[in-house]
Amino acid sequence: MVREPRYLLLKPGLMRELMERTGTGAPVSGRELAAQVGIPHGTVDALLNGATKTQPAHVAHSIASAIGVDVLVLWAPTGRAVPAECPQGSESRTAVSV
Repeated sequence: MVREPRYLLLKPGLMRELMERTGTGAPVSGRELAAQVGIPHGTVDALLNGATKTQPAHVAHSIASAIGVDVLVLWAPTGRAVPAECPQGSESRTAVSV
């Protein structure tokens, strides 16, 4: 079985800002976003406060679509250039500058 790739949320603050004015011009709350994407609202909260840094590819794509932005505006696929989790105390590296 092939494991689904994970995506790293680059800037939780940017996600919060984009939720204030989505692609439709309307705001979306964390609970509304979670319902649209089909994930627990606690997952959105954890992403916004930095407690959770990665999500499976389908969740990252769904969040970006619900907000109305390209996935790479908020997320970077993890791998050699973008580790899924950085060791504690080290700076995070990103492959995409936002």
